[in-house]
Amino acid sequence: MNKLLALAIAGLALVFDASAQDYAIRHLEPASWWTGMKNPHLQLMVHGERIADLAPALAYDGVRIVRVVRTDNPNYLFIDLEIGARAKAGGFALRFKRNGREVLRHPYRLAARAPGSAQRKGFGPSDAIYLLVPDRFANGDPANDSVATVAAEGADRGNHDGRHGGDIRGIRDHLDYIADLGFTMLWPAPLNENNMPKYSYNGYWITDFYNVDARFGSNDDYRRMVREANAKGLGVIYDMVFNHAGANHWWMKDLPARDWINPAGRVSRHAHVSVQDVHASSEDKGNFTEGWFNDYMVDLNQRHPLLATYLIQNSIWWTEYLGVSGMRIDTYPYSDKAFLARWSRAYRAEYPNLTMVGEDWHDSPAVVSYWQEGKRNHDGYVSALPSVMDFPMHYAWLYGMRQAPGEHQGLARIYDVLAHDFLYPAPGRLVTFAGNHDTPRFYSSLGEDFDLYKMSIAWYATTRGVPQLYSGDELLMTSPLERADGIVRADFPGGWAGDPVDAFSGHQLPARQREAQQLVRKLFNWRKRSAAVGQGALTHFSPENGIYVVFRHHGKEKVMVVLNQNRGETVLATARFREMLGAQARGADVVSGKSYDLAEHITVPARSALVLDISE
Repeated sequence: MNKLLALAIAGLALVFDASAQDYAIRHLEPASWWTGMKNPHLQLMVHGERIADLAPALAYDGVRIVRVVRTDNPNYLFIDLEIGARAKAGGFALRFKRNGREVLRHPYRLAARAPGSAQRKGFGPSDAIYLLVPDRFANGDPANDSVATVAAEGADRGNHDGRHGGDIRGIRDHLDYIADLGFTMLWPAPLNENNMPKYSYNGYWITDFYNVDARFGSNDDYRRMVREANAKGLGVIYDMVFNHAGANHWWMKDLPARDWINPAGRVSRHAHVSVQDVHASSEDKGNFTEGWFNDYMVDLNQRHPLLATYLIQNSIWWTEYLGVSGMRIDTYPYSDKAFLARWSRAYRAEYPNLTMVGEDWHDSPAVVSYWQEGKRNHDGYVSALPSVMDFPMHYAWLYGMRQAPGEHQGLARIYDVLAHDFLYPAPGRLVTFAGNHDTPRFYSSLGEDFDLYKMSIAWYATTRGVPQLYSGDELLMTSPLERADGIVRADFPGGWAGDPVDAFSGHQLPARQREAQQLVRKLFNWRKRSAAVGQGALTHFSPENGIYVVFRHHGKEKVMVVLNQNRGETVLATARFREMLGAQARGADVVSGKSYDLAEHITVPARSALVLDISE
């Protein structure tokens, strides 16, 4: 019997040795980290067949395993590390054992943070942002238009909603163009992998949170683009998505936990105000934050503590890896608001001077201001988010410009929204915009009225906040007024070899588009030099007789902006503005250079904006 027992034990050992060879790591995220972070804790997600059978270990000075978490899926391990102050940059092995015997090891690397990384400055009122959709901006490398590793959708430039081939190389090739227009910040839509069968160009249906889509380039290409942009005076804003992932994300084949995503079948009704509504039903609140946009965008459950940490770390990883100047957060209020508070605090702890701007697509300052840092909310909610997208101004401007002057319409509507700045803790940090990649082209929204377009550019170049233009707005690009994303995001002319019009060089660019482009270039380059606009306060005078006057001022620098919505030239008496002008002021029009004596009155051309540098 003893001999038979010994043989059985030996047989079991052989079976174990053979099965031990089957263990493999399919994913380990994040794949690297840094020493010297404010938060010494790091959570590793490890994915592989039956990986939860194993016990992780490591031996590296200053680094220790604090906790190992297993979920209801045996194919995942979550390893909590503590990276102490003694830890140095370098590599070590993560060793995985079963029954005390090592069966698998995986290399891991800690890098040193770039000098000054924690104190990097973000974007603010002295900046101007240029938004672009990478697939539609410029095709710098046609060889990567269709790539086998992301084979769900290849390039088809004839399809409005398909991939067209724009890439990181195309952006790099035209950084000078963006900087020459006067912009100081570049916001590309997400460059992460979107391995989806359709609409994969847009970037927001992410199937890999840690890798750039190969049809755009590589992680290294993105980092190189940021360095080159910085060298030309352009910061880069990373576009972060917390709310959802693409339905083809590798998680969906093997979810880390049953409650990793919110249950399918519940479609969001997009009731933004339900988050703040004191009368809101639990059903409405849950529908907004837990409902899916559609079948292609799985809704992530940020209430799951492991997923929450994963997303927070992902935002920090990209910030550190790329060296960006901040983040724009897509569909901000759709995520769990307790998670958003936790994330914003964690991110600001690592980067106290960087800027994050959240997207809340609502026309009320009362709703949008809820998310800004410093807001004293009725429910005690505390956010550390420095900035929000100024959708209330976006709507007020487009509606007001299309209306006739009146007591509560036209320019008065814009004045009224600006007068509600008391709702924001820091209105100067809002990101203002006439349109973006999700709205109809703003030139089309203005009825393709060139006079209104010129007034709009003057307004967004001078009002409070951080102005953002969408690529092609400087060219009067148009779109349908109903939702048509593929057309709104049409290719930038000149971004593809053989394009008959090249807006980068101006070749064959029609005269009116050239004039619009030059207006943007003139005003936004002037804006960079204007302390009154970039650093100053705002004082405005309620609209009268179709004219709205706004001053920007900082120390002795003053700028007077005069908007005339009337269809005829209008004589404007200046006595009302004496508190800002003084007795003997003169103004030089920034665009035309024409000088105006402001002592008594000026004549303002019909349907126009004057931007006057004031001198006494």
